Amino acid sequence: MNKETENIDELIKETLNKEEAKFYDELEEQNLIGKLGEVYKGKMGWLAIIMNVVHLVIFGLLIYCIIRFFGTNETNELIKWASAGFLCMIVMSMLKLYIWMQMDKNDILREMKKLELQVATLFSKLEN
Repeated sequence: MNKETENIDELIKETLNKEEAKFYDELEEQNLIGKLGEVYKGKMGWLAIIMNVVHLVIFGLLIYCIIRFFGTNETNELIKWASAGFLCMIVMSMLKLYIWMQMDKNDILREMKKLELQVATLFSKLEN
């Protein structure tokens, strides 16, 4: 399957002009760091930055809850600090999930652009 994909990619690059071929090369799959960087460069990058700041604040609050949990001997206080710690972990998980979903969305958009370019190339071949 991978060999067929490479052959298709080469055929597409042969039919494209230099500018289109450069655009097609930019659509290649990225590594994890590259995907994460794209989240901060997009239209909603400012929101991802704010979410990271909130994530750090919540992490600090989690550390505080853990310290208070181990520093008390009353059962009611133990339950309160443990509940607050679990709430912090849930919020942190949801913030991470949002970032991962944005990375997945960018991957899907990249594949759609590749498909659109392939259809346009095929269409231009059929017209000639």
